[in-house]
Amino acid sequence: MMNIKSGSEDPVCETLTKFQEVEEVAVIYGEYDAVIKVKTSDMKTLDTFIIEKLRSIPNIFLTATMLIAKQYK
Repeated sequence: MMNIKSGSEDPVCETLTKFQEVEEVAVIYGEYDAVIKVKTSDMKTLDTFIIEKLRSIPNIFLTATMLIAKQYK
């Protein structure tokens, strides 16, 4: 989940769709502005995605990472 500079939601989300790790991108209402679902093969790859790709995108100023513990569908 992330907070994005107001008015920059669409360009940021369009940029996020270009990364192969990103499976879903959505603008949301509430405490955060957008949520993305990312799939990586391991934690090192996730770390690289967050540090090198996600943090390189302008106008994202806060992120929260949550890991799926168990998925049912």
